[in-house]
Amino acid sequence: MELIPTPSQTIGPFFHICLTPQTDLGDLTGERIRLVCRILDGDGTPVNDAMIEIWHAGAAGEYGRFGRLCTNEEGKCEFETVKPGRVGEQAPHVNVQIFARGLLKQLFTRIYFDGEASNASDPILALVPEDRRGTLMARPNAEDSSVWNFEIRLCADSETVFFDV
Repeated sequence: MELIPTPSQTIGPFFHICLTPQTDLGDLTGERIRLVCRILDGDGTPVNDAMIEIWHAGAAGEYGRFGRLCTNEEGKCEFETVKPGRVGEQAPHVNVQIFARGLLKQLFTRIYFDGEASNASDPILALVPEDRRGTLMARPNAEDSSVWNFEIRLCADSETVFFDV
């Protein structure tokens, strides 16, 4: 009898299933932004076959924004959405799940926006040691302020903070 591994026993890539068909997350009210996410491994090499899933509140603080994209050869994917609003005491943020080869379970993190005044009072961000909070910050692009760049490092000294959810 020959045993054949099934998807539950192997590590992908199966990430193309259930992807959102385009990068634009719909007709939304609020400040339009392009969120450029990039995943790097411990050596700084782009992870070109990962999937990033995001969900966040809209400008008025109501949830319902969702997208799921695979990374390209540069380890990047780009979401067109609106800048999130505050949810209760929390600063504007994007919830993120990362699925990639070698990961038996997805990773959870958040994207905050560098320079946002309410970051200082965010109760979740306050749980992260101050010297590690920078790994959760998207930074505006120098040429286009509507573009925010966020780098996810899976391991090494500058590893992104991941949450145990």
